[in-house]
Amino acid sequence: MPVIRAFILALGDLSDRRILAILFQALVITAIIFLLLGALLMWLLAGMDPCAWVGAQSCPLGRVAGGVSAVALTVVGAWLLFPGVAIGVVTCFADRIAAAVELRHYPDAAASARPVGVARGIGMGLRSAFRLLLFNLLAAPFYVLLLVTGVGPFVLFVIVNGLAFGRDLGALAAARHGDRQSRRAQLKRMRGEQNLMGTMVSVMFLVPFVNLVAPIIGTAMAIHLFDRSIETSR
Repeated sequence: MPVIRAFILALGDLSDRRILAILFQALVITAIIFLLLGALLMWLLAGMDPCAWVGAQSCPLGRVAGGVSAVALTVVGAWLLFPGVAIGVVTCFADRIAAAVELRHYPDAAASARPVGVARGIGMGLRSAFRLLLFNLLAAPFYVLLLVTGVGPFVLFVIVNGLAFGRDLGALAAARHGDRQSRRAQLKRMRGEQNLMGTMVSVMFLVPFVNLVAPIIGTAMAIHLFDRSIETSR
């Protein structure tokens, strides 16, 4: 099965020093983003009076209460926002990931590839991150409503993020090859495989520690799927 083969190959790519270096850089940047978010929340919550919002007696948050609240909100935010932030950060490194994977497995594709470039890579990363963040924020009320089912939030998480991951990672893998029309045609033929890949990546984001490497594995999977589909269509 192409998606399973792509997954196995992507796991093997984690042993590549170039991929590991990108993984480390992406994790550091992602951690800094959430640390800054936590610091911003702590600053905003210090002295805030949540009781006044509902017309109750005053209960301003002290430094400790504000800090605890900021940590709690950051943890919740990390669960909801981590996929979007992580994918957005990794997308900025996508050209380097693609080059490493193609040089190792698809030398012909590497020889004919056109580098995405820093500006275009950042633009793709920001669009992908914004789309994922928006989808998850829109789904947030349903995550809360489905808490009573136990598994409902996790199922919805996989569905919401899986579709977005499949689309964005597929477009990311195709960005180095062909023109826009040929890329769209090829990706359309691969839509089922992309959705399955996106679902697998979405599930990986639910597993502690595995979620840290999920963006890299997902990007490598998308590259394997696209390049192998090009090889088989020739």
